[in-house]
Amino acid sequence: MAGFDVSQVLGFDVSRETEERLLRFSDLIKKWNPAINLVSKSSVADIWDRHIVDSAQIFPMLPVEAKQCLDIGSGAGLPGLVLAILSHELSADRHFSLVESDQRKCVFLREVARAIGLDVTVISDRIEKLPPHSADVISARALAPLSKLVAHAAYHLRPDGVCFFPKGEMYLQELDVARMAFSFEYEVLNSKTDLKGAILKIYGIENV
Repeated sequence: MAGFDVSQVLGFDVSRETEERLLRFSDLIKKWNPAINLVSKSSVADIWDRHIVDSAQIFPMLPVEAKQCLDIGSGAGLPGLVLAILSHELSADRHFSLVESDQRKCVFLREVARAIGLDVTVISDRIEKLPPHSADVISARALAPLSKLVAHAAYHLRPDGVCFFPKGEMYLQELDVARMAFSFEYEVLNSKTDLKGAILKIYGIENV
């Protein structure tokens, strides 16, 4: 582990047990990555900062009252499993559903949950095929353009729900495109791990 400290990024201390769960999770990604390509090979050496801490910084942004969280295109469990690990200690009644269409990655997600003692739901299907989820929070990382993410959110988010989508340096252009098809409120939140990118908080989605 190097670079960012999770407690520093979160703004509060996490327990040793939570930190150990995060470390165990990062070790499992490294172990499984050669077989199923969970993250890019170039980022494996920097997995703590590039993936674990990058995902963890979303946690303080989640509404305290949020109970049902939907992570779409979960892949390696980023940010879904990281947020579930942090919630396990700090928001025990919050539940995460992880949607992933790749069956091998679903096996990985379930194995991580078993190995570190997390109660999450892994849904082995495409998000387009699911009935409305009525989620309080929807998250997605490195999955699709914002316009497509907002379309999914419009179907699966509660009317008073909120989305958190980490985006790279082209986030303003993605916002412009998405707003051609949908009306929504948004906030651009600073990313502590990607100075050129941002975390987009999206809510109040309506078709144009």
